Amino acid sequence: MQMKELSFGKAQPVDGYGPGFFRVAGRPLSGPICLASEGNIAWGGLADEDALVCLAGDIDVIFVGTGAEMARLPETLTQRLEAAGVGVEVMSTPSACRTYNVLLGEGRRVALAAMPV
Repeated sequence: MQMKELSFGKAQPVDGYGPGFFRVAGRPLSGPICLASEGNIAWGGLADEDALVCLAGDIDVIFVGTGAEMARLPETLTQRLEAAGVGVEVMSTPSACRTYNVLLGEGRRVALAAMPV
């Protein structure tokens, strides 16, 4: 089997997560996170819709992690993202982190917005 090293460019995969924090590029981040091709983006959580809508054009899909359990997104957020042409996949934060990392490794145009567990 031939192994090849993954290159993520400026984008950063999630290294780990725990109660109230994420580890991205070896450094801990507390609170909600938003990661895209340009790296970590300031995001205030589910009420901060503008930060996610601004990603339109740069990504095809955003994985939204709603915490330890999957929950519904605010309807206005879903509508604004879909109107901007961004696919939205809602799941628990652990699932969103794993899915984001896999598709990022494949070179896909993805983003992650995740609430801490």
